[in-house]
Amino acid sequence: MPIVVHAELRRPTQEEFAAISYDVMHHLFAIHNEFGRFLREEIYKQELAVRRIGVQLEVPIDVSFGRFSKRYEMDLLADHSAVFELKAVEFLAPKHRAQLLNYLLLAELPHGKLVNMRPDIVEHEFVNTTLRLADRRQFSVVEEGSDDAGPELRCAKDLFLALVNDWGTGLELPLYTEAMTELLGGRRQVIQEIEVVSGTRVAGRQKVLLASPDTVFKITSVAEDGRERFADHARRFIQHTRMDALLWINITLHEVMFRVIRRQKN
Repeated sequence: MPIVVHAELRRPTQEEFAAISYDVMHHLFAIHNEFGRFLREEIYKQELAVRRIGVQLEVPIDVSFGRFSKRYEMDLLADHSAVFELKAVEFLAPKHRAQLLNYLLLAELPHGKLVNMRPDIVEHEFVNTTLRLADRRQFSVVEEGSDDAGPELRCAKDLFLALVNDWGTGLELPLYTEAMTELLGGRRQVIQEIEVVSGTRVAGRQKVLLASPDTVFKITSVAEDGRERFADHARRFIQHTRMDALLWINITLHEVMFRVIRRQKN
């Protein structure tokens, strides 16, 4: 199986999750009141596990495809059904919400809670999803500017589609990027520095990911109203390199788009 959660799991109803959340937060509020706000998150988690029965810490999730594998660790799983992500940061950010959502999708669980122990008053918010793996495998494929793509680019596209058909859409972008980097040959081969040129002058060097020796690739999740702006900047970038093209892979919940942006040669 490509996604394996190393714990017994049970999908809770919203009422069951609410009861678990209330109980866990009761303990976290008490710990915060007693210990204060300046501890590392690991200490808060360990103290919670001592005080509250049914709490599992650092639950491993293995994600694999072909030669690629990655292990995540969910902060806290309560009663086999409720995921909590504990932080000790100045403020919660979108990346923290995305991290918890990623865990929920991988574990196919509907409800989670993000908790920040650093403020004077514990900060907490719900993260929910109704999506199952079967839902995330339902997507359309759009191809633009790839009629004359060579075999290496076709291979990269086929690899990515196989990956998404296996894992589904909606997961965090770094996971897809790390997987493609490994599947296309590994970091040493795929991550390269290329020259950025201004006329005949080398302006500097930039690290990129290569789908082939003459094509850069980039995986994004750009909403439809921002795609032309992204494409415009991608054209400017590729025009100031000696590469032939940029393969842009854009993945959203319901669509995978491939667009080949070619350098205009004088």
